Amino acid sequence: MRQAHHHSHHIAQQLNTLTMSAPQDFKSLQDGVQKSLVSTVKYANRIAAEDLAFQRTVNPDAAEQLDEKSARLLELSTRLLQSAARACGVSGPKLEDAEDIDMHWQGVVDVVDSVLEKADTALDEYTGLIKRKEPPSDAVRYASLSPKIIPISNLPQASKPKRTKSTSKVIRNANVVKPQTLFEVQPDNFPTGPWKPILTQKPHAIVPLEESLVTFTDEDGSTQYKHPYESEIRQMSYPGSAFEVAEPIPWQPVETTTAKWVDTYEGVLDMLKELKKAKEIAIDLEHHDFRTYTGLVSLMQVSTRQQDWIVDTLQPWRHKLEVLNEAFADPSIVKVFHGAYMDMVWLQRDLGLYVNGLFDTYFACEQLGYSGRSLAFLLSKFADFDADKQYQLADWRIRPIPEEMLYYARSDTHYLLHIYDQVRNDLVSSSNRSVPEQDLIGRALQKSRDLSLSRHVHPGYNEETGEGPRGWYNYVLKHSHLSYDAAQFTMFRTIWKWRDDAARKEDESPNFVLGTNHLADICRSSPPDAKALHSLMPLTAPLARARINEIWERVLEASQNPGPSLLQFFASIAPDSATRNALPKPGRDLTKLPELGGEIAYRSLPRSRLFGDMPISSRWDGSRDVDEGVNDEVPFPWQRFVASVQEGADVVEDVPEPVEPEVPAAAPPVPVEEDEEFTLKRGTKRKSESAPDEDSETSEESDSDEDEEGDKPMEPAPTDGVIEIDEDQSQSRKQRKAAKKQAALEIQQKREAKLAKKAQRQAEKEQQKLAADKKYNAVPFDYSKATSVMHAKRDNAAAEAALPVKPQKVFDPYSKTGDDLMKGARKAPPIRGERSATFKK
Repeated sequence: MRQAHHHSHHIAQQLNTLTMSAPQDFKSLQDGVQKSLVSTVKYANRIAAEDLAFQRTVNPDAAEQLDEKSARLLELSTRLLQSAARACGVSGPKLEDAEDIDMHWQGVVDVVDSVLEKADTALDEYTGLIKRKEPPSDAVRYASLSPKIIPISNLPQASKPKRTKSTSKVIRNANVVKPQTLFEVQPDNFPTGPWKPILTQKPHAIVPLEESLVTFTDEDGSTQYKHPYESEIRQMSYPGSAFEVAEPIPWQPVETTTAKWVDTYEGVLDMLKELKKAKEIAIDLEHHDFRTYTGLVSLMQVSTRQQDWIVDTLQPWRHKLEVLNEAFADPSIVKVFHGAYMDMVWLQRDLGLYVNGLFDTYFACEQLGYSGRSLAFLLSKFADFDADKQYQLADWRIRPIPEEMLYYARSDTHYLLHIYDQVRNDLVSSSNRSVPEQDLIGRALQKSRDLSLSRHVHPGYNEETGEGPRGWYNYVLKHSHLSYDAAQFTMFRTIWKWRDDAARKEDESPNFVLGTNHLADICRSSPPDAKALHSLMPLTAPLARARINEIWERVLEASQNPGPSLLQFFASIAPDSATRNALPKPGRDLTKLPELGGEIAYRSLPRSRLFGDMPISSRWDGSRDVDEGVNDEVPFPWQRFVASVQEGADVVEDVPEPVEPEVPAAAPPVPVEEDEEFTLKRGTKRKSESAPDEDSETSEESDSDEDEEGDKPMEPAPTDGVIEIDEDQSQSRKQRKAAKKQAALEIQQKREAKLAKKAQRQAEKEQQKLAADKKYNAVPFDYSKATSVMHAKRDNAAAEAALPVKPQKVFDPYSKTGDDLMKGARKAPPIRGERSATFKK
């Protein structure tokens, strides 16, 4: 206790020094505080927490010291938390006693989280991942104003910035101003009709633009606009170079070439002139979808055989980039993408660009059966380049973009044309153009053509079924183990609807407003009031935490008319009414599931064909009112062998005709080997009341008795409730019954003989027992001949001395101990000291 008190006092002095004045050497102060803290914890752990109450009782000084030091530590903690809270702009909790720690624990967590977030932001500003508050350096200003991205090595020595520490953290939501607020064409998060292409002109058109912008009804029954270049894409022909094997063209060295940064409309026009001269161009996009509802194309990388461009697609005039359709929609130029499924939609949604002449290297990997289909795999296979994917999910809205991120963006398209040459050669070499199944290059190009016909539609969902890009159907289908009841499922759908409305209004993604997993956990907990709902909201959902009352009002309103539970919802949806995005197509051919809660009718015959007139259950008596027109009975396996005795021909009509087993005609019937027919009758026992067989009987007798007992006929029973095997020859049955009676008589005689033997053996056993009782005579114990108890050790020693001496094994130091078997540990020697030796001789 004293040592712990001494060390805690030393820590208090160190912390007091830290808070009162700024130390000259922080490292030495940190080491001293850490050393004292370790010592204090070490000594304090020697006292169990359960013993503190005892120490307080027996030692008043210890109680006083514990209270004093606890108050001191709480005071220091309060001062530290309030100081950190003021720096972060939040309110810090006040800890007056130990109970306040539990009561205000959430406040402590908020202060610590705020400190960590502020430190994280400061590190991001230091490393350049987000915009600094101070003016940028000359190098950064030069790089942002120039249309070219000049390597750092080419800058003047005075302009070179200090090499900042490379961060491996992926910035998902950087603290930057939303660029969409400055767009000349604002995104529409509350559309009133189908999405209309933003094209104003249509280069390389076969059908004019006015005739292309027409609506149609899709397979889901909704009205949508057609693809503006649908006719052109379907009628296009790939250039002949796409079907020829040619020497792959190597890429330009990265060290001696630069990528041009395009952030002006004039730069776009200059790039377009170069693109129109190329035969193949490589394109890739960087997208952001966390701080916007519909998503943003943040960057576009374009490469030819000679030059790389990085286009800033967050400029206010971004809609003017549709001028690039002069190259993108030109069918004579092959546009190389990798995994362009979403790229086709993003280009037409944000930039009004359409691709005609697409070659997706992903489909080439698929047709060739490569072990990997990612771009990183192709870069490693054909370019010997290991792609650094740490910035794959980075926030590409950051301006200026750090050098590491620019290098990653450029590498996506710099090597892609060389990869196109390699996979095209493999496809052409492995293809047989005359056989459609072996035409690999044709199939890859056809899949690419179909992919380029993708259309963008407004994101939304059906509030009743939850189907759609923003719906909850796929989530509950994947997480059906949640098993929400009616109240929980109603709350889930209500908060999901509020989240979508709030995301549209604030132009945020639904996951930024409130994560889906957090939403599911909240509904599973079923908070009873707004305060409980607020306590369940995560700190990463500031928009939801600030609108608790609005959310709770919607929940209360929806709870007045609760909907079905999750299980009832799945049961009420027929697969044939589901859309193609919700369930696979084969599932739509299934039969609709019965609705839960409805009455299920059970069909019952007036008389059981298996149990006769015996009542099965009184619960089924009312089911006889069911429509008797239902004739689709389920045949049981034994139905063809069973025939009712009382129903006669009326019942036999419903039963299939008996099928006789095939018997060879040449072999005469042998009664012994033939399966004998039997009759089950109700109310009689198959065996007569008799004593069980004796265990001493031989196995042969037992077997024979069992066989004979099994053949014993049963007493006649009432005719109702009888099930017997149908027979065709009545004469053979009478003969068998007579033989059975004769066998039963012999069995009765054998049993009587066995009972007589049993009685005789029991009488002999009783006589033997009486004779043994008479032979026993009690003999008194002779203490003179008993062994000694006090001198047992000496007697044993004398007896051991008389035994021959066993030869001792000689120790061999050169023997291998590994050859011996493993032995257990030797028994510890007894303690010799502190024992009485009164009786020792």
